[in-house]
Amino acid sequence: MIDRRHVLALIAGSLSTPALAQVPGMSRMTAYAFSFSGLSGGDIRLSDYAGKPIMVVNTASLCGYTPQYAGLQALWTRYRDRGLVIVGVPSNDFGAQEPGGVSDVEHTAHQGYGVTFPLAAKAVVKGASPHPFYKWAAAERPLETPHWNFHKYLVGRDGHIVGSFPSDIEPMDARVIAAIEHEISRAA
Repeated sequence: MIDRRHVLALIAGSLSTPALAQVPGMSRMTAYAFSFSGLSGGDIRLSDYAGKPIMVVNTASLCGYTPQYAGLQALWTRYRDRGLVIVGVPSNDFGAQEPGGVSDVEHTAHQGYGVTFPLAAKAVVKGASPHPFYKWAAAERPLETPHWNFHKYLVGRDGHIVGSFPSDIEPMDARVIAAIEHEISRAA
């Protein structure tokens, strides 16, 4: 006779495990499978940065956290020569705080905060049809999804999320720096 608890545990496990992880011989999808349309054209392919730590941040121009652009630029300046990549992803999902077009985003990021790291075109971060990266990130870290602008995901050298930092954690916070330093110090 089959133990009911064993059957329930198997069912619960199958519901909580991503389908790819259940197929023998298949590896889990990584961030390198995704790309963003660039703000000024072209594509930002995360596969171009395989083996490097990548910070993906949903941004907005009219948010109380918008000054974090300065901290993100400071991270980029400090760590880009050591391999860190930062990708800003403007989104109008939280409080409609990115209502403008390309020139508005560029003005805020470039003229307002001196941003030189790559910026994506506006993308959907939450809801029924998020950008594929954000859908994947929600599956990787279901309890750490963006709840507001300037949520920071740190993708490790292996292509999986190794850190998730909510909006209220500044880019230059010691926890963010420690996570970046850890990933940079890992063998490529």
